[in-house]
Amino acid sequence: MSDAPSRFERLKSELRAAPRSWLVTGGAGFIGSHLLEELLGLGQTVRVLDNLATGKRANVDAVLAAAGPDAARRCTFVEGDIADAATAARACAGVDYVLHQAALGSVPRSIADPRASHRANVDGFLEMLIAARDAGVKRFVYASSSSVYGDEPNLPKVESRVGRVLSPYAGTKAVNELYAGFFQLTYGLECVGLRYFNVFGPRQDPDGPYAAVMPKWVKALLRGEPCTINGDGETSRDFCFVKNAVQANLLSAVAPATSTDTAYNVAFGERTTLTDLFAMLRDGLAVERPELASAQPAFADFRPGDVRHSLADIAKARELLGYAPTHDVKKGIGEALAWYAAQYGG
Repeated sequence: MSDAPSRFERLKSELRAAPRSWLVTGGAGFIGSHLLEELLGLGQTVRVLDNLATGKRANVDAVLAAAGPDAARRCTFVEGDIADAATAARACAGVDYVLHQAALGSVPRSIADPRASHRANVDGFLEMLIAARDAGVKRFVYASSSSVYGDEPNLPKVESRVGRVLSPYAGTKAVNELYAGFFQLTYGLECVGLRYFNVFGPRQDPDGPYAAVMPKWVKALLRGEPCTINGDGETSRDFCFVKNAVQANLLSAVAPATSTDTAYNVAFGERTTLTDLFAMLRDGLAVERPELASAQPAFADFRPGDVRHSLADIAKARELLGYAPTHDVKKGIGEALAWYAAQYGG
């Protein structure tokens, strides 16, 4: 193995030496707050735009408190809606890079309320593209989703091969990729899409009907409540720790222009069944809470719109971006459990 620093490590050194200006939409949310944390730690100036519909101001406050007063002075928080043209324009003014994370996630949420998903994920996305174009932003990096693969049956998922999308949420992300391509071709706005595969980690919300499975299960285990697996437990996902997603965002922002106008898989490249995931979480928590060692999941029906299996081919991101994920699911869970336990173990 080479001892040479990775492309990401070289990038971090470059950013420390030459700070830049960034906008993180959805910066009070899960992934967005981790981007804020990383950028402030690298000496960057960051503007956060969030309407706090699903994000939490407490996430930003926690990042700023940990970063210290000097870093906090380099952060500006704008509370507002990405679907409002004036707000989008104000947020983009004077920034070099946009990391667009704001969206309404969740397949079930989009099935229950497709209008809300469309407004946030399509109307809001278009307003942000227009604002970034008009502000002369250097690069627009945005969150797409593995859901765009839909019913394409082959594993691993390769960027060039997609199927029919299976939910309104997936449809909104497919439209995002189309619009990004139009804006690069027509206006010269450099765009990079990141197809996230089940990102997890600290600050991920465990509450509400559309909560992600990992924090939801951890909270339930810690509180002696049942953990429900939808289906037979053999459904599998390529779980991606949030630090891998942060790396992909920053690399995408400064990659050569020849690497833009496309989308990349952001994952670790390994598949974990829901049954195995439950066991990993239970066993990890049982180290400090031995009474959890015998916990067993409950089972319910499959959910409509869910993809059965998901596994990413990350060769394209490795080659063109220099993406080198540092955390597999076990290492990521090891880092995340301490945060979950501190939040929900009482």
